[in-house]
Amino acid sequence: MITQQFGIFDLALKLKKGSLALFPTDTLPALCSYPKYSKKIWTIKKRPSSKPLILMGGCSDDLFEFVHPCALEESLQLAKIYWPGALTMVLPTIGNFSKYLNANSNAVGFRVPALRIARDLLMQTGPLATTSANISGETPVKDAMEASIQFPEIPILAPIPWPSSSGMASTVVEWKNGKWNLLRPGSVVLK
Repeated sequence: MITQQFGIFDLALKLKKGSLALFPTDTLPALCSYPKYSKKIWTIKKRPSSKPLILMGGCSDDLFEFVHPCALEESLQLAKIYWPGALTMVLPTIGNFSKYLNANSNAVGFRVPALRIARDLLMQTGPLATTSANISGETPVKDAMEASIQFPEIPILAPIPWPSSSGMASTVVEWKNGKWNLLRPGSVVLK
């Protein structure tokens, strides 16, 4: 039995107050927070701070405001093809925003998930720091029940059961010096 279930509006309020949350995506269930509270994610996952988090948004406009202009044109082209979807783009950011998601670089992974309920939550909250809902190094969870067992104290997005996901991590590409490099193969095969 999953006890801490919340609808989108109530879960968004919990997140704004500094809570972590669990929600479904098209790939794997996600553990999230507002970026300014992201240290809590590394702590609860026992994740090394050298492993960055992803900024997930409800639409590309919410994410591209953080992207450095040098990568904007190429990333917009890729977003038109693959977003919403299972592609994470690692892009240089403006200002010092990356400190919340990537301690070792000014680059951040960005993604707009294909799952409608995930985008609905993200449109309500704005972009969130995210990662897969599992203890670092362990097998990713597959559904709401497994996520709530892994993290029983963390609020979870209702309704349950969640829509099915691919169970495969997103494909990760990095834009660097004008070129795209594949960092992790995943559920999207690039053309």
